[in-house]
Amino acid sequence: MKPIKYLLIFSLFALFSFTAVHKYYVSITQIEYVKDKQSVQIITRIFVDDFEKLLRKRYDKTIVLNDGKDETLIDGYIKKYLLQKLEININNTPKTLAFIGKEYDDDIVYCYLEIENVKAINSFEVKNTLLFDVFPDQKNIVRNNINGKNKTFVLIPEKDKGLLNF
Repeated sequence: MKPIKYLLIFSLFALFSFTAVHKYYVSITQIEYVKDKQSVQIITRIFVDDFEKLLRKRYDKTIVLNDGKDETLIDGYIKKYLLQKLEININNTPKTLAFIGKEYDDDIVYCYLEIENVKAINSFEVKNTLLFDVFPDQKNIVRNNINGKNKTFVLIPEKDKGLLNF
């Protein structure tokens, strides 16, 4: 009788451990100031399935990322969304981000943006609210390399901005 009891307990444990899968919602944004080019270069990495879910909810229920179709339309949606959800102030002045493009690497989409004609940075503020409107547990990691100073922010819906002063 004991072996059956242990088998039952083990089976229940195994059942519950496999059904309670937890998913993490994270994006990573790398921001680098390239002084000799007077450019702030931005790369944002987002999981394809998370981004696809967001784009379907906001713009088009039939959209499929990384299938080689409708890339111009998808680029338009991605540009529109990123420019609404990423805000950068340099020296207390809002800056316009230019969407350069995107590429896929397995289950990640890399989005490239840039701010040109940045002569010097004395203060740098970034607001990143990517995917907060779909995933309440979303965390946006922002890694900065500005004026030789490396700083990482973990932004959440309750604290969606990071500030650096030089």
